[in-house]
Order: sequence, then C-alpha cells, then structure tokens
Amino acid sequence: MISNLAHIHPNAQIGANVTIDPFAVIHDDVVIGDGTHVMSNVTIFSASRIGKNCNIFPGAVIGAVPQDLKYRGEYTLAEIGDNTTIRECVTIHRGTTDKNTTKVGSNCLIMAYAHVAHDCIVGNNVILANSVQLAGHVTVDDFAIIGGMSAAHQFTHIGKHTYIAGMSAIRKDVPPYVKAAREPLSYVGINNVGLSRRGYSKETIEEIFKIYHILFVEKHIVSKALELIEQMLPSTETRDEILAFIKSSGIGIIKRHSQTSSDEDIAF
Repeated sequence: MISNLAHIHPNAQIGANVTIDPFAVIHDDVVIGDGTHVMSNVTIFSASRIGKNCNIFPGAVIGAVPQDLKYRGEYTLAEIGDNTTIRECVTIHRGTTDKNTTKVGSNCLIMAYAHVAHDCIVGNNVILANSVQLAGHVTVDDFAIIGGMSAAHQFTHIGKHTYIAGMSAIRKDVPPYVKAAREPLSYVGINNVGLSRRGYSKETIEEIFKIYHILFVEKHIVSKALELIEQMLPSTETRDEILAFIKSSGIGIIKRHSQTSSDEDIAF
C-alpha cells in the first residue's frame, strides 16, 4: 500500500507490493524493488537503487550527496541489495568519482544512527550495530559484524567473517576471520564461533588459527610471517585469500595487543 500522504516523484520506479508509509519522500530517478517497505519520514534521494524486500525504518536518509568537498555534482549512485534492513535515522550517501557508487549488499542489518559514507562498499550479510560510522572509501566484506559506536577511518578494509568489538576505532585494515578489540584496535583471536555457525569445518578453522598464530602470536615482522606461512602451510583457498588480503593492504593491518597472553583468551 502506498499512502496518499507520501510524496513520490512521478519518475520514480516503484515495484510490486511496495509499501510506502505517510510522509516518506521519494525523489526522481529512484528505483525500489518488489516487496520493500519504506516507513514514515524516510527520504530517498535521486540516483538511489533499493532492492527487493527491504525494510527502511523512519528517519533514514538514502542517496544524499556526499559530505566531500571534492564532489562537484557528478552523477553517482547509492545502491542497496535485497532483504536488507535499514533502521532508524541511518544515512547512506552517494558515491563520488572514486567508485561512482556507494553500495550496501543483500541480507544486511544496518542499525539505528549508522552512517555509510561516499564510496563505501559493504558486502552481503553484514551487521553494522547502532551508531557505527564508516568514513568514505571504506570496504566491509561479507559477514563482517561491527559493534556499536565503532568508527572506521577512510580507506580501511574490514575482511569477511570478522567480529569487531563495540566502540572500536578502526584505523588499520582488519584481516578476514578474526576478532578485534581494545585500543589501539588489535587482533585478539579468530572468530571461531562465527565460523562454526556458518558451517566452516574444524580443519579450516584450525588452518586459520595456524596462519594467525604465525602472523600475530610468534611476533615476526609481517613480511617474515608471510614468508613462513607460505613455507609451512600448503596452498589452499583460505590461506591464499588471507595472504592476498594482507599483501594488498595499503595502510597496513592491525597488530596483536601486547597484553594478550594467548590467541583465544578474550571473550566478548
């Protein structure tokens, strides 16, 4: 049902079985997929693409122009995948000429007051808890969970299946499959609970444990640790994925906290 009290631009493309509540505002050049629910006082600006079966809660703003002084009005997009929930007062801005698009994937939960800035790429099945703030150009890979009131510095990369504790300052890249906490943000173990819940085998979890034990616990410099990992552990998809992530990091990865006594001694 589409309320007569909603303002919808005549050029907006609204899918089947879409619900738009009173006082929502849908601008020109907006596409909303089938089955999506846009609640009261939501604003969806031009050049926004919303997937199917999304739920967008009151006060959310999607597709506003970037908070970037370099932006000169170029045509860019804000995209949200299918089955994603956008809670109250979330802001998701359009891209700039860097990537031309800000993307939030499918099956995500973006909790209240979170901010996804220009040119961020957020993967599928990601959870951003309340008031998480992503600066411009941040990449968050699939199944990452970022705790409430955390903030990611621009150009940081957060790997898949990571768990980042609440109130974290993310200034360095966070490799896949790990837990990170403390100040400065540090490696505090692998995300074995999350990996088990998502069907990773004991053998793969053990492999990940060995990789990060060499990298973080044995206290090698990163280049030496990578060399040892390649020498000591056979090539697998998981091993090579982790190595590629670390080697491609432009700003460096987090380190192990100096007070951590073992790989798995911190519970959240």
